[in-house]
Amino acid sequence: MDIATTRDLAAARGGAESGAPAPAFPIPEGVHAETVLEVEHYSPRVFSFRITRPASFRFRSGEFVMLGLPNAPKPVFRAYSITTPSWDDGLGFYSIKVPDGPLTRHLQKIRRGDTVLIRRKATGSLVLDALLPGRRLWLFATGTGIAPFASLVRDPETYEKFDQVVLTNTCREAAELAFGDRLAVEVEQDPLVGEFARGRMTYYSTVTREPYERTGRITDLIASGRLFTDLGLPPIDPAQDRAMICGSMAMIRDTRALMEGFGLVEGSNHEPGSFVVERAFVD
Repeated sequence: MDIATTRDLAAARGGAESGAPAPAFPIPEGVHAETVLEVEHYSPRVFSFRITRPASFRFRSGEFVMLGLPNAPKPVFRAYSITTPSWDDGLGFYSIKVPDGPLTRHLQKIRRGDTVLIRRKATGSLVLDALLPGRRLWLFATGTGIAPFASLVRDPETYEKFDQVVLTNTCREAAELAFGDRLAVEVEQDPLVGEFARGRMTYYSTVTREPYERTGRITDLIASGRLFTDLGLPPIDPAQDRAMICGSMAMIRDTRALMEGFGLVEGSNHEPGSFVVERAFVD
């Protein structure tokens, strides 16, 4: 694993300024140029990284931002959900590796001290403000769709608004669960939110393409009722349950249909509802 253990922002900035090569192309106007602090590769398909946070950058937990690299006169930018909560002094991201992707084929090669470009405004619909009050919050994630939920489960406001939080994490292979597995442990140990999360956040992981203690698509496990049986919870009730959905296009479509079948109504920043999806990534 390629892991940079430091979390000292000032030291990272200083080290990058003194030792890392300057970007090959000028930094475009209207973006921040930030320094890579940590990189971790979990499997041949996924990795995470952490960068410095601009002093003026504000966002709500669950939002995404546009990222790029200073490797061309007109850099390619793509949307990435922020994995760190809004109170964190750094910015974290979790990405799939696409061999021929315009950005990810380069992004997956970044190392500590490199420069990443970030646009100045964050946005998104996977935020607490887009949901009506409720008792239980379901966070349905597949693959790197767990990224925005990593931010939300580490935000104290989540536990102020909901009595219970259930995070599901479905991946193709068990190795790809590593990010979520670690998150579940770190949330309970976190000095800021640990006392709120312990006993109130439940983590439920499944795998679809190899043997594992729980196998199957999350949509099938919801439809069959096994999810609720495994957790000892009643089926989703529109009077008290709220949900957020992030994953592949097919997963979002199918899970949305299931939520509507339970009687939940899709919401947005402008009109809160009982479930939300990240529409920026949906046709």
